[in-house]
Amino acid sequence: MKALDRKFCVAPMMQYTDMHDRFLLRLISKKVFLYTEMIATGSLIYGKCFDQLEFNKEEHPVGIQLGGSNVSDLIECSKKCEQFGYDEINLNVGCPSDRVQKGKFGACLMLEPNLVAECLSNMQNSVSIPVSVKCRLGIDDNEDYEFLYNFVSIVKESGIKVFIIHARNGILKGLSPRQNRNIPPLKYDYVYRLKKDFPDLEIIINGGIKNLDDSSNHLNKVDGVMIGRAAYDNPFMLKDIEPRFYKLDSSINSKKEVLNLYLEYVERQIQNGHNLSRMMKHLFGLSRGDKYAKSFRIKILEVIRDNSLKNHKNELEDLLVY
Repeated sequence: MKALDRKFCVAPMMQYTDMHDRFLLRLISKKVFLYTEMIATGSLIYGKCFDQLEFNKEEHPVGIQLGGSNVSDLIECSKKCEQFGYDEINLNVGCPSDRVQKGKFGACLMLEPNLVAECLSNMQNSVSIPVSVKCRLGIDDNEDYEFLYNFVSIVKESGIKVFIIHARNGILKGLSPRQNRNIPPLKYDYVYRLKKDFPDLEIIINGGIKNLDDSSNHLNKVDGVMIGRAAYDNPFMLKDIEPRFYKLDSSINSKKEVLNLYLEYVERQIQNGHNLSRMMKHLFGLSRGDKYAKSFRIKILEVIRDNSLKNHKNELEDLLVY
């Protein structure tokens, strides 16, 4: 089993980290580890929505996140994901949405650590690629460190070595998924303590990480960081990962270069039947911090409205600072 570098990861985000966004992020950083949106096992097994598994070969290394709790379904989907060529399979034990709870997966599974361990053990035994888990600190009023410690103690018996921890509790009733990303307090110290208590595990911290300065501080205490919305809203910040943390030259020189390479990709994918609007929306954050950022975003909306990239391509480039 090949070793994977998870020092820097971009979080799986529904409606955001699709194959097009991941292609854009890979243009900016060759080192960052990418994850798909969460894919429910039911949509693959019963809906036969295998188009959700599609990805670009340029995305490697890339992991796929599955949502489910039925062991046989997870085994079948894990095998399918390996056949598609993913580098890792991650089990979602952190999403608090009502829809996910009804399907008995996501964050509510933190109340059933033995089931989680059974799922992960069977997934791992069915494939030759790494399997990991992403969870919260706790659920609802289970706020003490002992709850998290107990969960990890049981789940690690499955043989799983990689735990991605969103450093907030999940509130199953009363908060939306968006509110769950902001309202429950961050408790980074719980994740740091977890690494001390389980030094043999690979612990990756997630939640509220805004930039590479934050990341650097966390890396003094844990094995990796996972950045979410900040990486989507300002993808170009990932450019500094290579020179700052790997002593390597950046893989990209300018925002204009990123734009042109991505638009070439968009033009190819339009020919393959992909939606222009879905692909273009990922560019909104590329102009973050620029003088003409608002005008750039408005121009993207014009491209989407007119369903015509060719007529606005040069204008988009002119609106980027460098």
